[in-house]
Amino acid sequence: MQISYLTIKDAAKILGVAPLTLRNWDKRGILSAYRNPINNYRVYRKDQIELFLRRIENSKNKRNGRRIDISLV
Repeated sequence: MQISYLTIKDAAKILGVAPLTLRNWDKRGILSAYRNPINNYRVYRKDQIELFLRRIENSKNKRNGRRIDISLV
């Protein structure tokens, strides 16, 4: 099985965020990047990005499925 990698630009495009956001997430440990051994650029595993997207979708579905009852007293 061959692992495919995405550049920071491609990963940002798939996630719908700016590359700077991915750099910040990497620093904060939200979505860790790998480093290209030749040029030290950040790269992301394609399967890691897909898993991250699934987690986001699952959390949105959970939030949308909840009903919050606000009573005006």
